[in-house]
Amino acid sequence: MAAQEARDAAALQAETVAILREAMKTGRAAIAKAFAERPFAARPLARSYTWLTDNLVRTVLDVARTWLHPLPNPTSGERIAVIAVGGYGRGEMAPFSDVDLLFLTPWKLTPWAESVIESMLYMLWDLRLKVGHSSRTIADCIRLGGEDFTIRTALLEHRFLAGDRDLAEELDRHLRNDLFKGTEKEFVEAKLEERAARHAKFGQRYMVEPNVKEGKGGLRDLQSLFWIAKYIYGVQDAAELVELGLFLPDEFETFRRAEDFLWAVRAHMHLITGRATEQLTFDLQVEVAERMGYKDQAGRRAVEVFMQRYFREATAVGELTRIFLTKLEEAHVKKPPLLERIFKRRPRVRKGFRVVHNRLDVADPDEFLKDRINLLRLFEEGLRTGMLIHPDAMRLVAHNLHLVDDEMRNDPRAQKIFLDLLLEHGNPERALRRMNELGFLAAFIPEFKPVVALMQFNMYHSYTVDEHTIQCISQLAQIERRELIEDLPIASGILESGVNRRVLYVALLLHDIAKGQPADHSILGAQIARKVAPRLGLDEEESRTVEWLVRYHLLMSDMAQKRDIADPRTVRDFAKAVKTVERLDLLTVLTVCDIRGVGPDTWNNWKAVLLRALYRQTRVALEEGMEALNRENRGAEAQKALREALSDWPQELVEREIARHYPPYWQGLHTTAHVVFARLLRKLEEEGDPGAVMIDLYPDEDRDATRVCFVMADHPGIFARLAGALALVGANVVDARSYTTRDGYVTDAFWIQDSEGKPYEASRLPRLTQMIHKTLKGEVIAREALKSRDRVKKREKAFERPTHITFDNEGSDIYTIVEVDTRDRPGLLYDLARTFAANNVYIANAVIATYGEQVVDTFYVKDMFGLKYHSKAKQKALEKKLRKAIEKGAERALG
Repeated sequence: MAAQEARDAAALQAETVAILREAMKTGRAAIAKAFAERPFAARPLARSYTWLTDNLVRTVLDVARTWLHPLPNPTSGERIAVIAVGGYGRGEMAPFSDVDLLFLTPWKLTPWAESVIESMLYMLWDLRLKVGHSSRTIADCIRLGGEDFTIRTALLEHRFLAGDRDLAEELDRHLRNDLFKGTEKEFVEAKLEERAARHAKFGQRYMVEPNVKEGKGGLRDLQSLFWIAKYIYGVQDAAELVELGLFLPDEFETFRRAEDFLWAVRAHMHLITGRATEQLTFDLQVEVAERMGYKDQAGRRAVEVFMQRYFREATAVGELTRIFLTKLEEAHVKKPPLLERIFKRRPRVRKGFRVVHNRLDVADPDEFLKDRINLLRLFEEGLRTGMLIHPDAMRLVAHNLHLVDDEMRNDPRAQKIFLDLLLEHGNPERALRRMNELGFLAAFIPEFKPVVALMQFNMYHSYTVDEHTIQCISQLAQIERRELIEDLPIASGILESGVNRRVLYVALLLHDIAKGQPADHSILGAQIARKVAPRLGLDEEESRTVEWLVRYHLLMSDMAQKRDIADPRTVRDFAKAVKTVERLDLLTVLTVCDIRGVGPDTWNNWKAVLLRALYRQTRVALEEGMEALNRENRGAEAQKALREALSDWPQELVEREIARHYPPYWQGLHTTAHVVFARLLRKLEEEGDPGAVMIDLYPDEDRDATRVCFVMADHPGIFARLAGALALVGANVVDARSYTTRDGYVTDAFWIQDSEGKPYEASRLPRLTQMIHKTLKGEVIAREALKSRDRVKKREKAFERPTHITFDNEGSDIYTIVEVDTRDRPGLLYDLARTFAANNVYIANAVIATYGEQVVDTFYVKDMFGLKYHSKAKQKALEKKLRKAIEKGAERALG
């Protein structure tokens, strides 16, 4: 009807698009509605989108060929077949997948075919479809497919849509006989190289914001298996992999379940964002979990329950890939592992094992299973020989986990082998990761099962809890192998001098075992460790030490990052908690491994400097007595060091400089800062300008921070103004010290980092200084300017972080310690400092510890009379005002 009524070609084209757009809108809405009602039904969704797209493409071809470019007497060269390729060709479409089309012609493109294709494309583009297209002859397809594996893979998935069917069938024959046949090995190798490159680019399986399509354990890995099977064996459905003996029936079910789940996740991501989105970012995780019906469970958010399922499915995909590739090796389609090609001589294996394609396999499964301890011996033999474990042996373990019972767990032979896996071979993470992926680790230590594939929904941790644990143990093994002496001199020295390795490895294995439960994971974890450590073969004394380490595994990190370690009271309290040098050594190594195991960029020089200083001071206190931390002694040493550094100054100026500072100034800063302040104060007095501000910026690369020293006449609220100035230039404050002099000046030191967590480059310092001056002079009003900059990024808005404010009058002899644990944002420190200033609270120093989206700002404060905040009523009133400032700022930042 529309074709008959249209005035001209343009009108017909427009009318066709209008009709199809309405049909597409209705169809998409119906599919989305059905999917919302059955949020795991990814297969019907993919087929429905394919069917809808097929009809759109067929209709535009019909309009183009019949009405726009009719050809009453076509020649043999004026034929065209429209073929779906790639994912569309496979019949698997997500809501916003590309529509990949091949326009196939017998010979060179004729003007008629060119006109038909052009009209089709314009209509499809007007429908807002993302069309990938190529116009080729059969000869072109064979030539280009031979040169490019991406094109070859797309052609492998071709499906006839409309047009000349004979032409499409001719292409099918030529592809099988002239392109695919005889090139199986090179195709497999190309796909495996492509897979390795993908994993390197898009991240490993345990990264907390995975790429659902391209990442390790994602859809592309499953598709690659199918492509290889289709290329070699001509399979049309994944179910045929069972008939071919490549998968067992339960493994095929795993394939199907993982594919359905990943497809459902991907489809929800597309529908939420309205575009082809493949990375499961934090904000999307929350929405997808909600759409798929996940609920909060026993202290865990729904999003964490959902992501645990995601990572379990991704792990299953990894296992299927391993099984499949080994079967290809056995069929001589895939090259054997590189090691086998380099070293032809097979390593000797113990009785009961054999070597198959340089992989460790079981000689006789029935005989092997007569002694259940052999399940553990398999992993030990793998480490001893350095060989990968054969998938058949892995299958044997996975199918016999029921043999791992209490009798086996308490068998001294099993305990010894497990501890030897940790202690004797130098790379325990290999065995632990394989045991974990097969479910053996959770079977042998049932308390470990809840943290398998458990994601902590925050920006701080880069890995799931089980992978974090394995990463920590890997760090410890690297230190023991003397690979990190330069980065970790103290931890390396501790291990060199000797500690109880059994205690250290078991404590690391168990330190986060209670994560994801409602109670404090350190307290609950210690209770679990009390039961598990003896079961792993540790004696009573060792078990008690493991329990203590698990209970206090965050203590050293918290003391170093959340407290002022220049305050002798901090070190004294830490030394009292640790009690012995042996515990200090163990806790130091555990803390270093724990921080480094969080993610690739978590450890930095700032944390290293803090931990080293705390370790050294605590060791002195434990070995020489607490009086070694005496304030007066440290103050006298600092003054002596300054006299030596200012030896070129007149004596009376040096003594005047020393006399103007109060005692806390001397132990709170290094001599280098004392020298800078002395010079700035002298310069300020010589210039005689009472309103002048002296600034010194120094890129302290040893601490991964830039130190900013300010000197000016003291007046109320100066700390807040400085914090505002630094926030405006995008600086993240990691530490701050504020001291007033007896003669009315303020000497403030801030350590700042840029947005990458690095010190500012020297070339950026002049502009930084200029901006700070402008803010302090009032040319830029921080409160107003920050309104537009104090914003939380979209992907970070999903994080919920309750605010906790505590007052501690015991942690410092002089100050009340106010700890604010809340959601981080650029203007937070400024808002807090402004609130303190408005309430006449003097800030002596601030220590800032950031953990992803969480920040702990710790302030050492006095009231206007120089006294601590002992009054509960005053504490409550101040807390109320701080909370109000936090909430007001959060509304602005998240709005």
